[in-house]
Amino acid sequence: MKIRYKRQPAWNWLLYLGLIYIFLLLGPLAGFDISRVVGEIAKNPELLIQQILVGLVNGAIIAIIALGYTMVYGIIELINFAHGDLYMLGGFTALSAIGAFGVTDSSTWQQSLIPILAALIISAVVCASINILTERYAYRPLRKAPKLAPLISAIGISFILQNIGLFWGGLGSFIPVMGGNAAAPKSFPDLLPRIDILKQLGIETSIQFTTKDLIVLLFAILLMTGLQLFVKYTRWGKAMRAVAQNPDAARIMGINVDQIIVMTFLIGGALAGAAGLMVGLYNNTIVFTMGFTAGLRAFTAAVLGGIGNIVGAMLGGVLIGLLSALSDQYFSSRWTNAWVFAVLVIILAFRPGGLLGENVQEKV
Repeated sequence: MKIRYKRQPAWNWLLYLGLIYIFLLLGPLAGFDISRVVGEIAKNPELLIQQILVGLVNGAIIAIIALGYTMVYGIIELINFAHGDLYMLGGFTALSAIGAFGVTDSSTWQQSLIPILAALIISAVVCASINILTERYAYRPLRKAPKLAPLISAIGISFILQNIGLFWGGLGSFIPVMGGNAAAPKSFPDLLPRIDILKQLGIETSIQFTTKDLIVLLFAILLMTGLQLFVKYTRWGKAMRAVAQNPDAARIMGINVDQIIVMTFLIGGALAGAAGLMVGLYNNTIVFTMGFTAGLRAFTAAVLGGIGNIVGAMLGGVLIGLLSALSDQYFSSRWTNAWVFAVLVIILAFRPGGLLGENVQEKV
């Protein structure tokens, strides 16, 4: 049974406002000087637009990863901490697949198209398969156990996947594109065209928005829109929503709950594989530790938007991307995670369920 949160007492709101005031007062010690930032924006507004574009592209990728977190939590209320490392394996799978086709930086766009599509399919299938096996053998036996048990299991799977990535990165003698040093970042071929769209349109500006940015952004939007339409209008999607609402009632109505859960992990894994490919093509480098940082930000995005809410995960991902880009530019990159989580804490203080989530809690 779920009950709504009680209205916050007036003194609680005063406490939150006081914390925000202290945050703003002490902010300059960590580079958060509003007057300086406003001056820089007024002096160079094009730089602000540039960072917004960067934030949108990075935020779209974060949103794709966040969808995996929010879907699994919405169905079985499990925080799958291994999802970030699954996305990392998607990047390694895509790099191995592209390397098998012999594609390099000097390859033309026409020569790269088929290998990219093949790498997308292979990475999606591999990550979906890993996710299904994880659900079958690590999560399903603990489904009726106390919630702490599957959570610890998810953390353990995360370490296992991360070490698989480390081992994979050291297979230089078998997979030449991986290089020799297992822990070193791996170079991803620069296969997406990099044409400055604004200059091609005759717009003279210092803002750079390339076809590479546009392709990644459109691809992310396509995946997110397709998932939303799938969940909202298809038979499988309706079954997912029914299981998320009440698994026991869904089972009584003839829905195969286990099958729906497997489908959820399959879709989440495929999205993680697609995100791994996109990051490799966009940043042109991958490393076995990248799943931790990306997973942390994606989980934060899911909570910020309202975990269990697909649109909320998209919104949270974009907000995290924008906050990170603006912090890197106007404050300091070493404080970026601190600012992101500070904003998360402030929003959750006023909206415990997230921006688009329901303010409900389970009755103990």
